Amino acid sequence: MHSERQRDPDRGLDAHPAESDAATSPWADLRLDVPNDRSDESIVAFVECVLVELTHEDVSAEYRSSNVWGATIDQYVAADAAGQQFTERRFDERLGWFETRVSRADVRDKLVWRLSQLASLARNRSHSDPVNTPDTFSVKPTHQL
Repeated sequence: MHSERQRDPDRGLDAHPAESDAATSPWADLRLDVPNDRSDESIVAFVECVLVELTHEDVSAEYRSSNVWGATIDQYVAADAAGQQFTERRFDERLGWFETRVSRADVRDKLVWRLSQLASLARNRSHSDPVNTPDTFSVKPTHQL
């Protein structure tokens, strides 16, 4: 799958922000492992902050999980200037890439649910050799997807 975001001229964003700007941007520290010790309220506030950044900056959210049958990646990119529609890209090593349009409310609900889990999906103990690395969530410049 081609991972470079199609430019929406209505959003008026730089195609490739400077790397130095990325390191000091407000979204630069929006990263979280699962499981984590955050409260439900803190997770909701974190997700709301992520959604604001996705709407106003040329950044994307990415949730990565590895398990015994391969990696899964969920990516969210704002699809309109109002931030009410998002493109959800899902990669499963067994099935490949799938892309769909989802609402802001759906992205919010999915991220809150995923980030609130008490155990990583990667640590599913239904297999004899579970993966021991946590799931990770991060916000990064869209061109890095």
